[in-house]
Amino acid sequence: MILPIRNFSEKNLTFKSDAKKGDVEEVSYDKDTLLENTFTNRARISLDKFTKAFTIYPAKGLKGSKNSNFYEFLTMGTVPYVIGSITLMSIFNSYKQYLPFSKANAAKLGNKMALGVVLYCAFKELSKALITRPVKWKTGIDTELPYAKVNYLLQESPDDYNLTSIEYHKVGESVDFPRWDQLYGDPKKGEKLNFRYDKIAEKNGLGKDLNDSDQEVKPMYKEVLVKSKLAKSFTSFMWAATAVCLAFQKPWESYFKVATLKFWKPKEFGHSLKVLGKSFIESVKELYKGSPESFSKLERNSGKLLLGASVLVTALGLLNTLHITKKPSKVTEATVMDKNKESVVS
Repeated sequence: MILPIRNFSEKNLTFKSDAKKGDVEEVSYDKDTLLENTFTNRARISLDKFTKAFTIYPAKGLKGSKNSNFYEFLTMGTVPYVIGSITLMSIFNSYKQYLPFSKANAAKLGNKMALGVVLYCAFKELSKALITRPVKWKTGIDTELPYAKVNYLLQESPDDYNLTSIEYHKVGESVDFPRWDQLYGDPKKGEKLNFRYDKIAEKNGLGKDLNDSDQEVKPMYKEVLVKSKLAKSFTSFMWAATAVCLAFQKPWESYFKVATLKFWKPKEFGHSLKVLGKSFIESVKELYKGSPESFSKLERNSGKLLLGASVLVTALGLLNTLHITKKPSKVTEATVMDKNKESVVS
């Protein structure tokens, strides 16, 4: 039986906010709050969304809550993704009625499929950093900057009051309508209003102490958002495909023989990690050079083609993102007006 959800509020949850540089404090979410793009915060946001996708959000939907929204619907997309991945990982390992020879072959294929799912997810997410990190270093624009959004919920029963829920979004989530307000400083904290825009402007050679750095930066910011989204889409799927091919290389079989998650047995677990690293390196080499068992030249060189295509797509996407065409003109009064020439004022 699913009980109705009442008085669900996340108002008192705390998180790390982006206060002064190097000064991180715990705050309550009483308004939309910019967050630091750190590993800890990203992990907490992912865990929060993952947990609610399997618990709170489905319960609200089944209950017919008027407060269910599109954000919760998208977040619940994790559920079929995880269930499908687990099914794919166990499809060859769950059946127990194989003949001895078939059982061994099924185990090899099942293990590689399971590894393929894990590497697919890992490479798909990690490869995005190949775009976001260089872009942030070169332009000062963090395309993955998160913030916490406070939603004030509708009353569902007479006992409900001051209901809030927390959603996690990115400042540049909408290319057409980025949350510019989250990038402005808070004078109450001693921050200049445009200090983030000032840093981006200076990073891109627009100068210091601009009168309206936010207006100068916004067109560039939107251009970088559009190009980086395109680059991350192509890059992530190319490296995900590479990961699946990598998982089916023969050297992994050495790891499967000693694989263990029993960390309370440090000797066995340590040996397992050592073999894991060695198998990964050998698998990369085999993918690049081609398997000795390959029959055709195309089959032997397919790994090189895939790795080369992944690197090329990443490089082209990154270069295109860093090529900013919407920088404001540097034409000033001094370059237009010649003070030595006469002028007539009418």
